[in-house]
Amino acid sequence: MLKPIVSLVGRANVGKSTLFNRLTRSRAALVADRPGLTRDRHYGEGRMGRRPFIVVDTGGFEPVAKTGIAYEMARQTQQAIQESDIVIFLVDGRAGLNAHDHEIADLLRRSNCLVFLAVNKAEGMRYGTVTVEFHELGLGEPYAISASHGDGVAYLIDHALDQLTQQRPEFQDTTVAGLTQRTPPTATEAEAEPDHRIKLAVVGRPNVGKSTLINTWLGEERLVAFDQPGTTRDAIEVEFEQGGAKYTLIDTAGLRRRGRVFESIEKFSVVKTLQAIEASNVAVLLLDAQTEISEQDAHIAGFILETGRALVVAINKWDDIDDYQGERIMRDFQRKLRFLSFARMHKISALEGRGVSAVLRSVRRAHRAAFAKLSTPRLTRSLHAAAHEQPPARKGAFRPKMRYAHQGGQNPPRIIIHGNALDAISDAYRRYLESWFRDEFKLEGTPLRIEFKSSRNPYVDNK
Repeated sequence: MLKPIVSLVGRANVGKSTLFNRLTRSRAALVADRPGLTRDRHYGEGRMGRRPFIVVDTGGFEPVAKTGIAYEMARQTQQAIQESDIVIFLVDGRAGLNAHDHEIADLLRRSNCLVFLAVNKAEGMRYGTVTVEFHELGLGEPYAISASHGDGVAYLIDHALDQLTQQRPEFQDTTVAGLTQRTPPTATEAEAEPDHRIKLAVVGRPNVGKSTLINTWLGEERLVAFDQPGTTRDAIEVEFEQGGAKYTLIDTAGLRRRGRVFESIEKFSVVKTLQAIEASNVAVLLLDAQTEISEQDAHIAGFILETGRALVVAINKWDDIDDYQGERIMRDFQRKLRFLSFARMHKISALEGRGVSAVLRSVRRAHRAAFAKLSTPRLTRSLHAAAHEQPPARKGAFRPKMRYAHQGGQNPPRIIIHGNALDAISDAYRRYLESWFRDEFKLEGTPLRIEFKSSRNPYVDNK
């Protein structure tokens, strides 16, 4: 089903992200009373009544910007306009007409999409008063709305979709899309095609090249990549497909040490990044070959392990270092991130595109390992073989006896071992079993959880 694309365009701090959250019925976009918060294109699913559409949030638009982060944001907005069917041009009804508004209006008049002028922040103001000065932009009748309160939003979107369906017959079927029922898949189809879109979060410290890596995978400048720490502030999701595998790529804000996070905006960005890790299936931990591996890198890796997410490590900017620096960072990795030995490590250049395809192959392997199905008979045989090779140490007169094992969950795989006196098993023996099962079942790239459950004598309380 063809869905119209509705882009929200305007200068900084006019309420685009607030309107995006209202149309998508979410809090996906960061919102604050501060200009320049949104920088990348942010896509979401919207619905007005029975009519679905795709809504795109954009950063503050300065069409005349020639350099710096404002230029990169303007390129993102221009790309959104080119792919849109409808553009909602937001202006600030309380701040009044601005020179940037005239520049944006001139550009939109030359575009091939339907443009609707929305005067935002109009709550409590007279319609004629708040819209009168915006007629000079030459974009037709302005619509007075309040994105934060919802006033006039439904009327604006309904009218925009009505005009689009009148001009573009291919969108007419979206008016009854809400009545269409999808035929449930048959049992054979459900087994043949499991819904396993890989949610892949790219995480790391600021300015290590996370946005550049995702742009290289996509083959386009989909995200703002700029040589300045903190360019990405929100967690941006992009759907992607390669080699028959479907991905949802999540670009995240760089994580700094807690003591250096001062602004409330950055604190929200950190929260969004941590939420993105928890919502993902696989995380790519991106390191910078030009700097030493820091304590913060270890903290990020530790959080990924705590959440149980599959992991691939990539060391970026490898093309700009010499042999000595390469040896130094590998020694650093072995010393500070030794606990990531289960994850495959890649040396890449996101800017040059070297090694980035191999990272995706490792992501697919890690994802398969995270969702591996481990049969109870095979687990039990493997457990007995491990105990025969190296029995657990005695505790007093008794030796823990492991009877059988079964799988207790996926992503990460959980193995539950039943037996007697298992509380006496040491952490060292637990690590031995983790290594044994990982080798036996080829569980590369995913953490492994092992739980022990001791049998209880039902007659122990009887006199």
